[in-house]
Amino acid sequence: MQSNIVELKKFISDSGLINKTDIEDFWVASGEDEHKFADMVISSGKISEDDFRRARAYVLGIPYVDLEKTKIEYPVLSLIPEPIARKHNIIAYSKTDKGLEVAMLDPEDLQAIDFIKKGVGLKVLPRLTDTASIKSSLLQYQKSLKAEFGDIIQIETKNLAGLNVDGGEMDPAKLAENLPIIKIVDTLLSHAVMQKASDIHMEPYEKELVIRYRIDGILHDAMILPKDAASGITARIKVLSSLRLDEKRLPQDGRFKITLDNRNISFRVSTLPTYYGEKIVMRLLPDMEKGMSLEEGGIHGKALEDVHKALRSTTGMILVTGPTGSGKSTTLYTMIQMLNTPDVNISTIEDPIEYQISRINQTQVKPDIGLTFAGGLRSLVRQDPDIIMVGEIRDGETAGLAINASLTGHLVLSTLHTNSASGAFPRLLDMGAEPFLVVSTINVIIAQRLVRKLCDSKKEYILSTAELADLKSKVDLEKVLKSLIEEKIVGPKATWKDIPFYKPVGTKECVDGYSGRVGIHEVLPISSSIKELVLKNTDAEQIEDQAKKEGMLTMLENGVFLAARGMTTIEEVLRVVSE
Repeated sequence: MQSNIVELKKFISDSGLINKTDIEDFWVASGEDEHKFADMVISSGKISEDDFRRARAYVLGIPYVDLEKTKIEYPVLSLIPEPIARKHNIIAYSKTDKGLEVAMLDPEDLQAIDFIKKGVGLKVLPRLTDTASIKSSLLQYQKSLKAEFGDIIQIETKNLAGLNVDGGEMDPAKLAENLPIIKIVDTLLSHAVMQKASDIHMEPYEKELVIRYRIDGILHDAMILPKDAASGITARIKVLSSLRLDEKRLPQDGRFKITLDNRNISFRVSTLPTYYGEKIVMRLLPDMEKGMSLEEGGIHGKALEDVHKALRSTTGMILVTGPTGSGKSTTLYTMIQMLNTPDVNISTIEDPIEYQISRINQTQVKPDIGLTFAGGLRSLVRQDPDIIMVGEIRDGETAGLAINASLTGHLVLSTLHTNSASGAFPRLLDMGAEPFLVVSTINVIIAQRLVRKLCDSKKEYILSTAELADLKSKVDLEKVLKSLIEEKIVGPKATWKDIPFYKPVGTKECVDGYSGRVGIHEVLPISSSIKELVLKNTDAEQIEDQAKKEGMLTMLENGVFLAARGMTTIEEVLRVVSE
């Protein structure tokens, strides 16, 4: 190994990219450690990581391959399972009589080579490649799976011929256990997970069953199946969800869980009778990601400091507001995870329990037996909790109990359905809460929406004078610019003429130019001036104006802030945030 690194030093020096003096300085500073030496050479910026790998492969006598535009046959690609390929950055791309050729970022990763050799029973021939090749090859797993899923569904749908439940040939219970039906449902669920869908809609019509996925907040047609498949698919999902097969006239709600690629994914199921059959909507609820942070959710700067300050308090209330599907639950769970330490007792009352978290006492609301939010909360306070999470404050009784709990030594986290942070005050007062109790208990209010994130293929542009004027009529651009400078996103002397925005650019991997979502927020801490306005029963608009004077970025302003960072587009922010 020592002789190899000496040859590598000489090769890089001879290439002229880094002079001999610098090379020797890096070698001495690294303590003659190969990995430290490599890090220093790459960090110098005089040679890229991929060029360093190519030089190393040349010295080691390992062939280099570029797979960025290479279509790999799925039977060869799938010889290495996708999780292994991702973990070890290794791709199987060619199978010959001599063995299996694999492209790697580190062709000396003997552990990975040995593992694959045992799995495929072939001689493994390592080749060096670059990060772009690995990235494009990993995407081919998804492309191949999409095609495979489509083939499976079409084949199994044809196998349903003759299984007419209405004709009496097979009852729903037997139909649900039919192999083609099982394969279709399993494939649909796997396909939805792979597509990163948040919801699956199954809509029966006169001649067809339409399957739609909600991806990044937008519904997309996924596939259209024959009407004959509807009865079997409905029966199968009901069996998985422990719902009544013979009940087709009333809505039902259920839940089930599957495991895919070592991930547990829960499906919250809702059925609704329609003219042509039962419509099914399933919400996908992956296990809560470990170590998720408020920063990853989009909260930043002063707003982040205000939330952290509220979380450090042992009493009071933190409210998250927004419409259905705006990510309120995810924000609540993120905060609960941050507070989840061995020295506190955390209890929740939810409807439904969306994420199951270790060492949290979670209770499901069951109104049909009298376990409501108010009733559950009344019992929770007798369980010696330090922190209480109430899934939603829906009525005056729950609001009153939550306020009383926060007054008696508990930190309470909950959600409200309002359009803005300032709108939480009139909503609580309408429920019958006393103004002096509201201002005594609420620490901070977070309002949020979700916007789609741009892919890497985005196109840069600068706002024209007319576009700036139009945006200025909606947003306090000076305040947004000040935040960008304070958070060191732009330089201290930057103007809007210097700050680029971006437009989506569609690619095969990122069809509409967006992938994933991020939150835009407004965070309203309860200052003494805000308290005075609430006690005077002031409307939400005046409260918001005061909060803006005290430094609060509105959701629209925060959206422009994220657009200036290249995370989303102005058009997407305006689409999501109504004025």
